[in-house]
Amino acid sequence: MRVVITGAGVVSPLGNSIDLFWNNIKNGVNGIGPITRFELDEDYKVSLAAEVKDFDSEKYISKKDARRLDRYTQFAVYAAKEAMVNAHIDMEKEDATRVGVIVGSGIGGIETIEKYVLTLNEKGAKRVSPFCIPMSISNMGAGNISIYLGAKGVCTSVATACASGTNSIGDAFKLLQQGNHDIIFAGGAEATISPICVAGFQALTALSTSSDPKRASIPFDKERNGFIMGEGSGILVLETLEHAQKRGAHIWAEIVGYGATGDAYHITTPPPKGEGGARAMQQALNDANLASLEIDYINAHGTSTDYNDRLETQAIKTVFGEDTKVPISSTKSMTGHLLGAAGAIEAIICVKALEEGFIPPTIGYLEPDPECNLDYVPNKGRKQDLEYALSNSLGFGGHNATLIFKKWKGE
Repeated sequence: MRVVITGAGVVSPLGNSIDLFWNNIKNGVNGIGPITRFELDEDYKVSLAAEVKDFDSEKYISKKDARRLDRYTQFAVYAAKEAMVNAHIDMEKEDATRVGVIVGSGIGGIETIEKYVLTLNEKGAKRVSPFCIPMSISNMGAGNISIYLGAKGVCTSVATACASGTNSIGDAFKLLQQGNHDIIFAGGAEATISPICVAGFQALTALSTSSDPKRASIPFDKERNGFIMGEGSGILVLETLEHAQKRGAHIWAEIVGYGATGDAYHITTPPPKGEGGARAMQQALNDANLASLEIDYINAHGTSTDYNDRLETQAIKTVFGEDTKVPISSTKSMTGHLLGAAGAIEAIICVKALEEGFIPPTIGYLEPDPECNLDYVPNKGRKQDLEYALSNSLGFGGHNATLIFKKWKGE
């Protein structure tokens, strides 16, 4: 059974609507700036992040409800409601038991956990809110989307670190192919620009310590020194082709391939030559019944860390050939790394790239790395007819996930 994309919603450092987000991506806008979510002290060597700006939760969530939802859940509900509007879905006309939600998060409600750990230490257990657990657990993005949309089908949450959004979309794709659902809202949400998350990733030496937003998230550049934390949510509406056509939906793109593998190697470092990522890409190609030469664009995981960029490049060469000319970009150069939401917003980018025939750039690319010597679409996007786009996500714990999208040609 064929599966198509009929809508999407986004909350991101580059805008909270699809049009604004995509226009900023096309124009190479940098969403990185000084951290404002909390006050930094001298122990923090990291000073930059990609924060969501101008977020108005009251568009879809009452003030009362917002106080009972962690920031990441607010992002998830907002993006899902935007996706429903963009897909022109009227739940009163749908069989709610055939509308599902699969939305992941790498970390979940960490701001809530931080808040109530401090409350516990300072004021005691009696002052901890009864909403502490329902706000903090990582399934509540999916759970609250189900509640807000009235979706009564499958409702699950994927937690595969930075592959969560991509795995969620892939799992939704496979479930729809089975024929038991008509529509599934799928993606990821994350809000981790918080004292403990920044301190924790800083201790891993995973974050960039640059103070210059233009030289902070610089994937594949020789001078890269870590990723920039981002936040937000991306939710896509996946729908069976039959159902989409029956209701006269506008189809944005088709999803045709999914691969998911485990490294069985190390908690944070990919294996030599990115072997697990290469297998995920090959699985997705096999699933789509495609040869590697048929892929027109790759949206790389491209975190701006030494290991990821070098080993992902090697993985791409394994699958596509040492001398491949396939255009590759890391849009994390603009959005930062949204962890569990990264793959979801990057899936949206792939869908829009196919729809408009435009490859977004990798901005901030100045110093070529001899070990990263492919076409990373440096600094300026390009117009190009595209039929197939591939998106990679690679998570701590050795989680690898790849999706392949096809341009919709009305057939």
